Amino acid sequence: MTTYGYARVSTNAQSLDEQIEQLEAQGIEPNSIYSEKFTGTKTNRPQFNKVLKQLNKGDTLVVTKLDRLARNSREALDIIEPLLDNGIEINVLNVGKLNNSTVGKLTYQILLAVAEMERNTIVERTQAGKEYAKKHNKNYKEGRPKRTITKYYMNIYKYLKNGHSYTETERYFNISRSTIYRIKKQIEQDK
Repeated sequence: MTTYGYARVSTNAQSLDEQIEQLEAQGIEPNSIYSEKFTGTKTNRPQFNKVLKQLNKGDTLVVTKLDRLARNSREALDIIEPLLDNGIEINVLNVGKLNNSTVGKLTYQILLAVAEMERNTIVERTQAGKEYAKKHNKNYKEGRPKRTITKYYMNIYKYLKNGHSYTETERYFNISRSTIYRIKKQIEQDK
């Protein structure tokens, strides 16, 4: 009987550290913790699929919160019910252990519905905020604000244009390839 942990955040900007620390505090070995930066709205999550393949009868899957498994009730039920039916225990740290009893099923179904409602509320508020900003701010623009092309950014662009590869430019300036792409695209669009 093995205990596995699963940690997930939705964007690259978020950190997995807190979830991983909580899982390790439960005594889960680091090599038994699967983690990824992948949106919960997608069902095909590579690391999650790996941990599901590892689970056998008598094993335990630990997550910090129910919404780490899925973002809506139907998807979560499609994940949770087969695991419980196969004798796999699910421990949600902020809720407790989920089991296949009548009360256990009712508990996790209610919790899933609440988690889905919270997510939908956040999406609605975000959309309402965008609509308000569009109506009240003539300069409103969605997305990442345009960067100011400084001398430093021009040097990056020139270095790249002088025959250096993206890899060389990354190393020389110690910046990510995606940043180089964005700088190059912006400079070329502004010409």
